[in-house]
Amino acid sequence: MLVAVRSAGALHRLLDVLPVFDGDERVAVRFTLVPGSKFAVEALAALDRSGVRTLAWEEALDRAHDLILTASPKGAPQVLSGPRVLLPHGAGFNKTVDGDGSPRLPSGLDPYYLLADGEPWASLHALAHDEQVARLTAYCPPAAARAAVVGDPTLDRLLDARTRRDDYRAALGTGSRRLVVLTSTWGPESLLRRRPGLPGELLGLLPHDAYQFALVLHPNEYSRIGSFDLSRQLAPALRAGLVLAGPYEEWAAVLVAADAVITDHGSTALYAAALGRAVVGAYDGGHELIPGSPMARLLARAPGLSDAVDAPDVLRAAEAQDVTDLADEAFARPGLALPRLRTELYRLMGLEPRTAPVAPRPLPPPAAVPWLPAAFAVRADVSGRRIAVARFSPNISGTVHHLAAEHPTADRRALQSASVLWRRAGTASAAPGPTTRPASAAPAAWTAAGWTAAVQDEFPGCRTAAAVLTPDRVLLRHHTAGTLSVRVEPCRASGRILRADPAAVVSAVHAWLAPDATGSAPGEGDPPVTLVCDTGGLRVRVRLSAADGADLDHEL
Repeated sequence: MLVAVRSAGALHRLLDVLPVFDGDERVAVRFTLVPGSKFAVEALAALDRSGVRTLAWEEALDRAHDLILTASPKGAPQVLSGPRVLLPHGAGFNKTVDGDGSPRLPSGLDPYYLLADGEPWASLHALAHDEQVARLTAYCPPAAARAAVVGDPTLDRLLDARTRRDDYRAALGTGSRRLVVLTSTWGPESLLRRRPGLPGELLGLLPHDAYQFALVLHPNEYSRIGSFDLSRQLAPALRAGLVLAGPYEEWAAVLVAADAVITDHGSTALYAAALGRAVVGAYDGGHELIPGSPMARLLARAPGLSDAVDAPDVLRAAEAQDVTDLADEAFARPGLALPRLRTELYRLMGLEPRTAPVAPRPLPPPAAVPWLPAAFAVRADVSGRRIAVARFSPNISGTVHHLAAEHPTADRRALQSASVLWRRAGTASAAPGPTTRPASAAPAAWTAAGWTAAVQDEFPGCRTAAAVLTPDRVLLRHHTAGTLSVRVEPCRASGRILRADPAAVVSAVHAWLAPDATGSAPGEGDPPVTLVCDTGGLRVRVRLSAADGADLDHEL
């Protein structure tokens, strides 16, 4: 069997089909790269990462194959010898591409690509919904005569992964935050081309402890830009915590983990709708989107985001707007794609399929490790013993209470400017200031008391130094209140235990201890005292007491 690949996106789609052959030693699978695509470099790299066996195009032409799978009608797959099966390489046919085939027709439905010498070259068009068959009938009746509705194997993989949503969120470090995924297709009308600053704007405007953002890009964008340049262009947003999802499998796990998506006219949002996620439109218009297509109908109903500052309100509106019925118009027979495909593909090969059940391969957890921001501009509202804190990117405009930075990760300027410095136990770092320790010597370790004193000596602007010992324990040294032990109670809700970031709690305690405009501290009484800290939608109780010996001597 031959898998004919023209782009990385097409390869990823076809890899989701191949479990139909699991456990069958009679089927040998080979891959070939169909020439002619400007995205061939990324396709070749994707083939290499997949560990598959490949044939050169010329060698593939010289052989007869018992079955040929492809997910693009372009590049002359009709010259390959054997029964050919064509699948969509996305969720339906929603876009047209300038200068490519017939004007205003999506290539997946374009007779220019689907016919050879007036006859359909595919033995089977394996489609996801009856609506696709109806549209294919309207554009290319001969090809529609060979169509069958099998469902969408990628959707089935996503639906099958819903039980692992908590695992995916844990891998991303999402916690109790709302995970908002920006999805960008490829081409001049894509979100990343039209609104390249949107990820950074959202990260700068919305509180870090309430929102997490991820970006899902079409594989063609990875090919156009390159991973190195992509990381460079997105560097400020990545440093602020943006998750850049990988183009195979990882994007799907991130989508399962998401609470909402902000999308252009790319069909990834239809998968999000099928998962029941809130959908926000961010398509600025153009001529690529096919009127009346499933994606056009989805964007017509979804609330639109024209300005990043409106994101909280628009996201709330999207939560109240159910769009799952629009996904039902794009995907039929959920959960049945692989069994139906197995029946069709084995029929074309003239074989009886194995009797073992066929199922989607589990989606692995996301491997991308989000960059944890090392500095925050903190806004704080103190009302008696209740403190609300919101942490933002340091370059936020407007008034803030203080700057907080992680030692030693933050850059030198942030460390020198910060009123609050924190360090997490287990963070490898040299002692503040110069050292003459030989490289071969055993590393020295700070105690929490030693480090908090030393870091305040090195950075005179630091009013509060905090050693985060565990998710629930902090040793905090304040420039006037002295050294305190801080205990943070987890928040319990709906049978879950949720924890606030101790670094956010440190900023809350710092704000409570800070003097007001009259020179008086809002803090009431001497420790022990219990505070209530609100951050990112969580409300936790915080106990302050005189520092105990175990905290003072805790080894960092």
